[in-house]
Amino acid sequence: MKNDNFPTHIDLMWPTLEALKKLGGSGTNEEILDKIIEIEKYPEEIQKLLPPTGNQTKLEYRAAWARSYLKLAKAIENSGVGVWAITKDGQTITKDEAIRRIKAVQKEYSIKRKNKTSKEPELEIENTKEFIDENNADWKVQLLDIVKKIPPDAFEKLCQRILRESGFIKVEVTGKSGDGGIDGVGIYRVNLLSFHVAFQCKRYQGSVSSPTIRDFRGAMIGRCDKGLIITTGSFTSEARKEATRDGAPAIDLIDGEELCQLLKNLKLGVETKIIEECTVQPEWFERF
Repeated sequence: MKNDNFPTHIDLMWPTLEALKKLGGSGTNEEILDKIIEIEKYPEEIQKLLPPTGNQTKLEYRAAWARSYLKLAKAIENSGVGVWAITKDGQTITKDEAIRRIKAVQKEYSIKRKNKTSKEPELEIENTKEFIDENNADWKVQLLDIVKKIPPDAFEKLCQRILRESGFIKVEVTGKSGDGGIDGVGIYRVNLLSFHVAFQCKRYQGSVSSPTIRDFRGAMIGRCDKGLIITTGSFTSEARKEATRDGAPAIDLIDGEELCQLLKNLKLGVETKIIEECTVQPEWFERF
């Protein structure tokens, strides 16, 4: 590790491979990060640290780089739905070999950078598209930056709109202070069953920790069937475990990544353009 005692992306590469092996060979970004935290025993203090810029925590950011480098080393691969899988090569690769491959990739890009003409922009390795994890898509960063700047009451109304668009009825924003973190309530109907849901909106950059989950659960018990926390940030591994702890009412969690996807799917403030491509088939005309 570096002098700041914080794991670098190189430090996180081997734990990433170990995490995938323990997960059965594949896993989502969240599952992989949770397993890395479990393996390395990182405390919540490390999980919550933020980089100078960006919407991810420092650990999430460096874990994303570790995955990207491992992909270039052909040790892991990812699908279009955000699931990573260890390759046959990754199953047997040693730690030293993985690091050797990464250094070779870095050297290759360094040579390409030096060989560029002065008219061309210098290629910085950390800005190269091949190294960008799918979670760092520009539109998501821009969207979260905008959402974080709206007033707290506007964010509560935005969450209210999202829940309504997602099938909730009687969604009310309470707007009461000192209510144990409950910002609103709603009813979600599934076929013949209805569930009363309390929700909390946390519009900030950073990670929600386990004490927040416990406080929210204490406020919702006896008042509703389920709980939901929506944040523009993320959740620590301990927070996610607390949300699904055995013997306690389950609380569903929506982080910044999922919030962006929800807004995109619901077409709320996000426009998706589909480009039509036409391909002429000369052989079709030969039948005449």
